[in-house]
Formats: sequence, C-alpha cells, structure tokens
Amino acid sequence: MPSFDVVSELNGHEVTNAVDQANREVITRYDFKGVDAKFELKDKKTLVLEAQNKMQLRQMNEMLGLKLINRGIDLKSLDKGDMVESNLRATQTITLKEGIEQAAAKKIVKLIKDSKIKVQAQVQGEQLRVTGKKRDDLQQVMQMLKGADLEVPVQFNNFRD
Repeated sequence: MPSFDVVSELNGHEVTNAVDQANREVITRYDFKGVDAKFELKDKKTLVLEAQNKMQLRQMNEMLGLKLINRGIDLKSLDKGDMVESNLRATQTITLKEGIEQAAAKKIVKLIKDSKIKVQAQVQGEQLRVTGKKRDDLQQVMQMLKGADLEVPVQFNNFRD
C-alpha cells in the first residue's frame, strides 16, 4: 500500500551556513562598523543574537531571515524570544523547532480527513504517516498540504509505492 511521511525537519548544515553568512555580513556592513555584534549557534537548536541595541537586533533578524530563506529554510521553524537589553548589550534567543507537535499533528490529520480524499493519516511521534490505495490520492494530499496555511513547515519523505 503506497504511503509517505509528513515531517518537519531542519537541515543543520544549511542553518550553520546561513549563520556563518550572516556573521560575515555583520562584519562587513558599514552600519555595523566598530560594533560588537554577532550570531552564535549553540547546540544546533538555539541561536543567540547579540548587539548593542534593539535596533541593531532588528536589522540582524532581517539579515538572518534572508540568509535562511536563501538556504531553503522556512522561517516558521524559528521561535523568537524577547529582546533583552542590559549593560549596554541587547540579546535575543531564537529556538529552532523540529518535529510536528501533537496539536499541529491533529490539525493536519483533521485537514486531511475533511478533504474527503481516500487516505488514512496517523500520528507517529513527531511525524505523520499517510497511506492510501492510489498514488494519485497521496499526491493530492501532498499538494493540499503544500497549499495549506500550517503553523509548522512540512516536508514529505519516505514515499513508498
């Protein structure tokens, strides 16, 4: 029986490359000359932005967003924390989200069931398995999920015939 998995994953290598590119841009930009501003990737799941004030942090957020988009990473996978200003430093912590949470998974299953396509969807940990009798039905579900406004970025893998 044909099936595929709906997952929400990040390519860690692309995230690292985007952070490195953003760091290089901060160093070379004129409006950041003489400013100790940097992006720091900690434990592959946490990103810390440091600058002298909140305005520079906002500019750094834009820079990072552009670099991530160019690398094919959806910005929905970022969970931005509050900007904290203390001792002439401003910091912001960004958490990188992977996996589909239970609430989001239930919404996706409900969306698939409401579409009346003859497939079954079941939650398996942090991913969903969609099975059906026809390959065309599975492709219809993929197209529907790509067009849907979901709160998590989704990818499709493990397509079996």
